[in-house]
Amino acid sequence: MADIQKRLQTLSEEFTKLQQELQTAIASRQKLEAQKTENIGVQKEFEKLKDEETIYKLVGPVLLKQDKVEAEGTVNGRIEFIGKEISRLEGQIKEIQAKLEKIKGEIVSIQASAQGAGQGGGEAVKA
Repeated sequence: MADIQKRLQTLSEEFTKLQQELQTAIASRQKLEAQKTENIGVQKEFEKLKDEETIYKLVGPVLLKQDKVEAEGTVNGRIEFIGKEISRLEGQIKEIQAKLEKIKGEIVSIQASAQGAGQGGGEAVKA
């Protein structure tokens, strides 16, 4: 019986750890989605600009003049990078969720078998 309790404790700790990892991954994904939305907004603003219009980039406390092609390239690169990171995190989230389901199944199985053994043992004492 002590082995079962020990195994349940280990599984429970692992489950809690995975839940925390899942929350962290979801928070990171949400942050990336916000960044992607912001960069898409910037990309749409660039589309409205004429080629001869000036673009400034904020670097620390200073605004620096920037070429439109360079600025568009930077934003497009960011959007692409963020998209890849989101895909990577989605894969990580699915993997963590699968591990959680597996551990949950193990916990339920151990509890059910322990409960069944407890009931069987109790009946033997009654007789």
